[in-house]
Amino acid sequence: MNEAVSLVDETVKNLRGAGFGAVREFVSRSYLRYARTLDADDMFAEEWDMLVVLDACRADLWAETAGDFGYPTEETRVSPGGTSTEWLDATFGPRSPDELGDVGYVTANPYSASHIDHDAFAFVEEVWRDGWDDDVGTTPPRQVTAAAVRAARTHDADRLVVHYMQPHFPSLADDRDDGIALDDFGDESLSVWEDLRFGNRTVDEVWDAYRKNLELVLEDVDLLRSNVDAGRTVVTADHGNAVGEKGLYGHAAGIALPELRTVPWAVTTATDEGEYDPVAAGDLVDADESVDADVESRLEQLGYR
Repeated sequence: MNEAVSLVDETVKNLRGAGFGAVREFVSRSYLRYARTLDADDMFAEEWDMLVVLDACRADLWAETAGDFGYPTEETRVSPGGTSTEWLDATFGPRSPDELGDVGYVTANPYSASHIDHDAFAFVEEVWRDGWDDDVGTTPPRQVTAAAVRAARTHDADRLVVHYMQPHFPSLADDRDDGIALDDFGDESLSVWEDLRFGNRTVDEVWDAYRKNLELVLEDVDLLRSNVDAGRTVVTADHGNAVGEKGLYGHAAGIALPELRTVPWAVTTATDEGEYDPVAAGDLVDADESVDADVESRLEQLGYR
């Protein structure tokens, strides 16, 4: 019932700027949430030593971009969720402590604070707590890479999950996408999805920023893969994004839209060549200088509030 009320409230808000498009979005969300389903894949049960999770990476975005970085682009999976929270709940929620006890989790996604059982994992490194950059409104990928390389070299876990925030907006490659805090709402630009919905940006403009954000994080994934030993490494995503398909924008829970739920599944390898020292490079944040990790503020800047 609460989901239905929230959906109606959002539609009424969107009517002010999008007119009939908001009605179309409401109908599409209702149909894709209540009348259609997708058979999700169990990513946790698949074979991998390191699972690299790119936040909000569509399979078709991956297919047109990742080949330039030498990654396979043909294979995909259907995510169990249309949001990070759904993905976390479905991927880790059903697992026993025995299953998670040999898994390490390094993450830039603030939802780790409330959607995983920290004690069940071999270790959890919440990079967003110390590595968040308020100037850009997200955790840059280098902080994640640095923490993951350190964790892989110092912890004795059989499997490692590394969760980057990119290519999730805000795009680090676009000056218009600098995140937004609740106190600044109304004074700063609207979120990218509202800009797109209301015609303030074109699909091509948003897609270009989206692709450049993926290119940026892939440079760090390459650095990660050359400094971690993981024989079978898989690069995937927790979910995708809608860019106007069926009148939908961004991502939302419970939506059975292929563009939102189909994600890459790129099987590769990783070998620690020992050429990157996160401490010597100055890429690890000193815990004594860490920022105040306000979860609500972090989620607001990512567009979740």
